[in-house]
Amino acid sequence: MFGAIPGIVLAIVIAVIEFLWDGWRPHSAVLGRVERVKGYHDIARYPDARLIPGLVLFRWDAPLFFANAELFHGRVLDAVANSPTPVRRLVIAAEPVTSVDVTAADAICELHDTLHAAKIELCFAEMKDPVKDKLKRFGLFTRLGEQIFFATLGEAVSSYLATHPVEWVDWEDRGF
Repeated sequence: MFGAIPGIVLAIVIAVIEFLWDGWRPHSAVLGRVERVKGYHDIARYPDARLIPGLVLFRWDAPLFFANAELFHGRVLDAVANSPTPVRRLVIAAEPVTSVDVTAADAICELHDTLHAAKIELCFAEMKDPVKDKLKRFGLFTRLGEQIFFATLGEAVSSYLATHPVEWVDWEDRGF
């Protein structure tokens, strides 16, 4: 039994390091529509995914906090810069975001200002209520406006398509 303890401790240390690394350098993705697959998916994993012209759907797969806020900001701007069409709206698919701290709130404000200067709307979809509550406490709902928060990605996409005429036929609309 005592011989197993160092191995257990090592496994715990490795697990904690991996957990921290995932928080500091999380996965993120630009999302698109994949034929015959419901929802929106990572275009790096589904290279045939279709993008909606002028709309970037960006997913951040971690809590947003001081250690990754700058990385978040940079990856979002990279997603906009790499869009094949001029971007009019960026939607953060925020379901995986389980927490936001004050540093991250500042990064969101800075991102909003940067995108606004470029005439790009910033929106959020699928944000958990406890995370919204934190953003309210930080004053972001007042500053950014509650109308930029959508319950689902589908609602955010529908809102975009209703206000920005683009050539787009959704496969789900055709029964796929």
